[in-house]
Amino acid sequence: MKTKTLSIRINEEEYRFLSSFAKEEKENLSNTLRELVELGRVMLAIERYKAGEASLERAARIAGVSISKMMDILKEHGVEANLEYEDYLKSLTTIRSIW
Repeated sequence: MKTKTLSIRINEEEYRFLSSFAKEEKENLSNTLRELVELGRVMLAIERYKAGEASLERAARIAGVSISKMMDILKEHGVEANLEYEDYLKSLTTIRSIW
């Protein structure tokens, strides 16, 4: 995967925390930040889904995972599906058109 370089400005307190945390984890700062971004994407997706601000598909895109993986993540975090009866009917119609 091709990577890009990103420069950000953070306050001194956040920098100290990140540096200290990376040291504790025996990681370099870049790897620690990438891990936090990945986790942040998942948590943002969960929060948006719970608030009804994102569909399952959009939450999966935010998190950077497949829809089935997003369903697993939501289940792991105890988040109930916010699907309406019409959503189930639409899914059934889609499945029938594929088969």
